[in-house]
Order: sequence, then structure tokens, then C-alpha cells
Amino acid sequence: MAVSATLAVNEAVDRARRAGRSVLPLGFGEAGLPVHPALRERLAGAAGANSYGPVAGIEALREAAAGYWQRRGLPTGAEQVVAGPGSKPLLYGLLGALDGDVALPRPSWVSYAAQATMLHHRPRFVDTTPGQGGVPDPFALAALAGAARREGRPLRSVVLTLPDNPTGTLADRDRVAGVCAVAREHDLVIISDEIYRDLVHDPAAPYVSPAELAPERTVITTGLSKNLALGGWRLGVTRLPGSVIGEQLRGHLLDIASEVWSSPPHPVQAVAAWAFTEPEVLRDHLDASRRLHGTVARAVAEVFADAGAEVAGPAGGFYLYPDLEAHRDVLAARWGVTDGHGLARVLLEELDVATLPGAAFGDHAGALRLRVATSLLYGPDDLRRQTTLMDDAPLRLPWVRDGIGQLERALARLVGRG
Repeated sequence: MAVSATLAVNEAVDRARRAGRSVLPLGFGEAGLPVHPALRERLAGAAGANSYGPVAGIEALREAAAGYWQRRGLPTGAEQVVAGPGSKPLLYGLLGALDGDVALPRPSWVSYAAQATMLHHRPRFVDTTPGQGGVPDPFALAALAGAARREGRPLRSVVLTLPDNPTGTLADRDRVAGVCAVAREHDLVIISDEIYRDLVHDPAAPYVSPAELAPERTVITTGLSKNLALGGWRLGVTRLPGSVIGEQLRGHLLDIASEVWSSPPHPVQAVAAWAFTEPEVLRDHLDASRRLHGTVARAVAEVFADAGAEVAGPAGGFYLYPDLEAHRDVLAARWGVTDGHGLARVLLEELDVATLPGAAFGDHAGALRLRVATSLLYGPDDLRRQTTLMDDAPLRLPWVRDGIGQLERALARLVGRG
């Protein structure tokens, strides 16, 4: 098992910078913003909480997370919530508890397939369509589920990401409803990764969770790593369905958790219990973060579009998924590039722009698609990142402007326009 591609690209950028190169970091999906002072203060105050605590998480956190979902129209009791040291371990535990093959959107976040493989399940990719990333095509999913059943190795679950990493798009209600219908027909558990839900760029945009449409079989995972930029604090929560499926999953998940992580970090849980109540000071911070992510992601999308790439407009988070198929002949003749890995390699090694190939996310190897993360354009340190967050026109700040300009020049060279 290789190091996760998203972490490996971050290490590659660090090596290049130590060698004196000025590499533009568009590969690693970190929120790129400083910790809010109120969160820092509460963590310091909770530092004495050094007991392990319950495997499912402290009661205050589970109650606060239940309230978070209730405010989003999903009736939830604290007994349906399990906390873990990040949503990634929770996803691994859930896939282990389900013990069966899993259907994944193509493309989808790198760790879904890797975790399934580690658990000796088959990851089965199902194509998505432009603008509907993170949710498989329902007809293709139904065909796969039927074929898997006839093979004697039926699917057990399907993973959705709303909004999506790697494409930055948000699937609509019809697409989600279609997958829910297939899940009922083929008795699939839906795992809905909603870690970016609070970062939908337009807070008035329609959002439908499969837990609204198939509540008896939908598990939701989320955390604080993206909306509040607390990736290094490692805290995630999952909402299990209030059904027999949910009760069974909870028991299996807690068995796994008790042997793997025992309990999430107690001081971080204490802070998260407050954060999930969504106090006004954090809502204001989140609103500013959402606006910044959307502004910069749209600006970078325009740069790729101007260079001739096809790219769906970003709807949430801080990702883009440009396709440079229109330049296939030029890329082959100019750089010897014939696939996504080659494209990402040339961008990093020749043009000092770090991205990830779509193939790292389960896309077809020959596709000339990239996953681009825009959030590390906000500045190299907390001072500049905070300035970027608070500025009404962040694109005019010199470090943001310089980063976008570096990308423009690199793409011009890549496609033979500069």
C-alpha cells in the first residue's frame, strides 16, 4: 500500500521548496486557514481532560452533533452519534463493519478505494457525469449491483460525497434520489461523506442528503477539518440511521473503535462539543471561509477555462477537476504527455505547479484530468491567511495574485501559448 496520494504530493512540495524551487501548492486538500482564537482558548482550557472517555465519544459532543443534524432537518438522538479521531478512521471502521464490496463514484476521494482494499473488499467504480460529482449514475449503479449479485459477490454499500472531492461539484436532488432508490432495491447501505456540507459556496443552494430520502439506510460522516480548518486536531463524527441497520452498525463500529483508537482525544472532543452548537462567532468565521473558498476556486477555474480546459463550475469546498483533453495532441508533442500521471508530473517537475492526476481518484488512467486544490493560495503563514480571510477582495492581495499569475504562466507554457 503506497502513501496516500494527497499526502505524498504535500511531501513532494516540501522537498522541492527545500531545494529552492517556488512550487505552487495545488495538490493538498487542506483548508488553508488559521484556527479561530476562540477555539484555541477552549482547547487550552480543556488540556487537563486526559482520560480516555467513552468509545463513542463524550456525551456533550454526541448531543451537540445530534443538534447540528437536527438543525439541518434530520431528527437525531445522541445515541445515533459516534465520534472518532477524524472522519477518515470512522469511514474505515464503517467499511470494516459492513464487510462487503463497495460501490464508489468515479472519480472519488483517494482513501475510499484504498480503505476498501485494505479490508479485502473490492472497490467497484461507477462513473459520474460532469457537474454531478460524488454521486454515481443511478442506472450504472443498478447495473453493477445486479451483475455483482449474479457473480455471487453482491455489493454491500455505496459511498457518496456531497459536495464532492475531487470535483468541487454538488449533485442535485434527482441524482441523489436515484441512488437512494437503487440502494433500497439492492439493499445497500449509503455512506454519505458530508465533510464539505458547510462549505457549499452559495448557502441558499438546494442541498439534499440521502439521509432525508433513505433515512433507514444512510450513514453520514463529517467533522471539523474542513469547515473550521481543524484537520490536525483529528475529530470526526458519524450519524447512524435510527433503524435496525443503524443499531447493528453501531455495535460493530464500536467494537472496531475500541480496539483501534479507544476514544477520540478528550480535549478536542470538549472543544468540538462547543463548536457543533454553532455559536455566532464561529458562524461568522464560517461565512467568511465559505466566501473565500468560493471566490478563489472560481478564479482558478477561470484560469483553467481560459487555457482551454473543460472545468465544471465549483459549488463547494476548494477543489476543481479540469480536463485538458482538448490539448491532447499538443501535450503529447510538446511534453510527451499521454495520461494524467504524465500531466501532473510535467506540471510539477517542469512548471513548478503541484496537482494530482485524476487517476489517483479512480479515474481512467488515460484521462487528462487533474484534481486541483485552491486553498493553499491564501498565503504561506497564519498572518497572511487571516488577512486573506478578512479581505473583501482577496484576489487583489499580492500573494494570491502572484499565485494565480504563476498558474496562468505555467498553463500557457503547458499548452504552447507562452
